Amino acid sequence: MQKRFIWIILFLWIHVLLIGQDNNKLCIHNLTDNFYVYTTYKDINGTMFPSNSMYLVTDAGVVLFDTPWDTTQFQPLLDSIWFRHQANVVLAIATHYHDDRTAGLEFFKQRGVKTFSSKLTYDLCEKFNEKQAAYYFENDTVFEVGNYKFETYYAGEGHTKDNIVIWFGSHKILYGGCLIKSTESKNLGNIADANLQEWKPTIKKVLRKYPRPKYVIPGHFGWESNKGLQHTLKLLESASQ
Repeated sequence: MQKRFIWIILFLWIHVLLIGQDNNKLCIHNLTDNFYVYTTYKDINGTMFPSNSMYLVTDAGVVLFDTPWDTTQFQPLLDSIWFRHQANVVLAIATHYHDDRTAGLEFFKQRGVKTFSSKLTYDLCEKFNEKQAAYYFENDTVFEVGNYKFETYYAGEGHTKDNIVIWFGSHKILYGGCLIKSTESKNLGNIADANLQEWKPTIKKVLRKYPRPKYVIPGHFGWESNKGLQHTLKLLESASQ
């Protein structure tokens, strides 16, 4: 009986890890220390388009930075986190109001996760009928969860009116969301709600505040290079010509 129980647990463990590595659903990669980038996908005109989010494992629970874009991956993400780390998600922060950042807010809220966004994001979610956080912050805010500290920063409009970045000073990680383009990106992507005039000054403000990040995580595509801010400026310059 004991052997059978062990095999059942082992099977479930392998199953969850396989879910976490499914390239068409949910990919989880360790960035450094207890920081993980997770990617979900959405079918855009027949192409599976990736969306990056992040989570941090603390001794007080796990913090999500943005939620899965793929609505089928909310519970698999929680399951994967539990089986990898034996920890529950306690906090989720959305970096702007589009659904690639906010789709899971209601789901996580119903499961007891404290959900946050800026006040601007909170209001835009209501205006455009996107999922809304339970709580909001009005100004740049420092969060301390367990043994980690991080800060939100709003530098101005860019990809959207409300896009913020998150800085982890202890590890020099800049989580940029969709304000920052991957060095793999050939263009600015979705600019339906962008402010192309303010985007460049906003990026320059971020560069001045965080001049030497070790890691820069963009909202979409690869993050191997830490030159996403500089690349975004180049794309904006090309777009303005």
